[in-house]
Amino acid sequence: MLGAFATGKTSLVRQFVHSLFDERYHTTVGVKIDRKEVRVGDVDVNVLLWDLAGEDDFQSVQPMYLRGASALVFVVDGTRASTLEKARSLFELAETVVGTVPSVVALNKSDLTIDWELSGSETAELTSAERKVLKTSAKTGLGVQDMFHWLAEAMVTRHE
Repeated sequence: MLGAFATGKTSLVRQFVHSLFDERYHTTVGVKIDRKEVRVGDVDVNVLLWDLAGEDDFQSVQPMYLRGASALVFVVDGTRASTLEKARSLFELAETVVGTVPSVVALNKSDLTIDWELSGSETAELTSAERKVLKTSAKTGLGVQDMFHWLAEAMVTRHE
């Protein structure tokens, strides 16, 4: 889980693993690791989620946390267009460390449509063969299960 600070990385993980949302902001220090088992066809996939501290002007993602990643989630706050630029810089970092792996750009906070700052043209260019773009809401759960299940399927398919 990569992205600028306060994009909802921890909230997305919490929604996926525990089906919970908390209005309070929780700062992640370093990395927080959660686990959830997902069934893909006949295969049980043990998903380890590394929720990395958000990147800002004073703190950057440490490449050592990316080594060995089988998939990546880049979280963008749809109500703050500046977080899209941060995600783009994280794409470059991740590609140099892990190469091309299945990834998702989570356009989070889609429940706040009145405050939305991103356009479809800005986000359409992010999609590739290995990267999917999805609108998510950690608050309502919209797209959260789909996002992680797509990643699990992509990882299983890649290793067949």
